[in-house]
Amino acid sequence: MFSRMNRAHRALPAILGVVALASVGALFVWDARPLLFPAGAHNVLGAVPLAMIALAYLVYQSAHRPAHMEAVKAILLAIAFLFWAANQLWPALPQATLFNDIAIGLFVLDVFLVLIGWPATSPDESFAEIYPAESQERKT
Repeated sequence: MFSRMNRAHRALPAILGVVALASVGALFVWDARPLLFPAGAHNVLGAVPLAMIALAYLVYQSAHRPAHMEAVKAILLAIAFLFWAANQLWPALPQATLFNDIAIGLFVLDVFLVLIGWPATSPDESFAEIYPAESQERKT
């Protein structure tokens, strides 16, 4: 089950998350002003936030010490982001389409597992579901 993390355990995932968000900002700057960047920068700018958020999520999950199957699910999601990052970084590789397809498959699998409630140790909030206060009162 998930536990609340103290400030020290939240720091590294938060820092990695900020780096991921900042790199998304740089990607948007490239979209607005591509001439400010060297040729080929878009590939790196597209890959970095995906890889950083995958790493941030793994560090976040490791600090939570989730159940074994939850950890497996978190690793699958991080791998999906890393394959997507590889597709962004090396779009000319013959394997780029395969990297993209693997990422798609893993993202679809992740959402499917959430939909069917697997693993059973997964809290309902794992998919960022929002419950109105009224329905929470009915549950108690």
